[in-house]
Amino acid sequence: MQEFIEFTLGGIASGMIYAAIALSLVLIWRGTRVLNYSQGGMAMFTTYVAWLVIRHTGSYWAGFAAALASGLVLGALCERSVVRPTEGRSPLNSVIVTIGLLIFLEGLAGVIYGGQYRSFPAAYSLNGLKIGKFALGISPNDLFTAGAVLAAALALALVFRYTSAGLRLRATAFSPVVARLLGVRIGRVLTLGWALAGLFGALAGVLVTPSTFLYPNSMDSIFVLGFTAAVIGGLDSPGGAVAGGVLLGVVLSYAGGYLGNDLVLLYGLVVLALVLMVRPSGLFSAPRTRRV
Repeated sequence: MQEFIEFTLGGIASGMIYAAIALSLVLIWRGTRVLNYSQGGMAMFTTYVAWLVIRHTGSYWAGFAAALASGLVLGALCERSVVRPTEGRSPLNSVIVTIGLLIFLEGLAGVIYGGQYRSFPAAYSLNGLKIGKFALGISPNDLFTAGAVLAAALALALVFRYTSAGLRLRATAFSPVVARLLGVRIGRVLTLGWALAGLFGALAGVLVTPSTFLYPNSMDSIFVLGFTAAVIGGLDSPGGAVAGGVLLGVVLSYAGGYLGNDLVLLYGLVVLALVLMVRPSGLFSAPRTRRV
């Protein structure tokens, strides 16, 4: 029974990391109808920025703020310089460009920082919490991670639902021509979407790295699982991204705990395949009505 509770709570904590990556993918998809395969590389690069700031200032929160700020800037720069030339062309162009951007960012990080593994501090203790002698399988830092991701998901949902910026992002995604005719400045909207996605990716990077190590390819496997969570939840649903991340985290925690951790990525791909066979649009996506 104790193992089951530990696996469950640990899976929820891991799932929140996948949810953060999924949120960044949902944000770009809802705003631009582009899947950003370089999101993991962007998260890794901004985490290096945080590491540098923490190293020179000794303040975790200064590094945390620097990561979020650099995520905004990096997202906007990538959209302006790399992604915008593919606008209006084949969707395959955007896929190739974002994969190339991933390779570039990981290579640049290797040149600047080297390929060695680096530790990264946590906001709070990583020691597991206990109730008496009963271990819960989570730490204070896991609680902080869950709270940060839930707050980010709520903020994103509110932006899309209640703000003019969110309305412009949705209008641009579904019909850029009509949005432009209605006076929406498409270029600025796309830049905003990528900047916010960069911020969410940076949040994921600083939250997950204390549990792993920081190196140029450190976010690759996390991105794969975050992408899986986004597809499970539905690429149009911020709430679905969180639910998909938690569901995936719990399933992988059970599989890793009872079957072994060697094939965790394979387990994730199996879950993805099952969801695509049962409900390709995602388990938590809004139902679509058919018009005659």
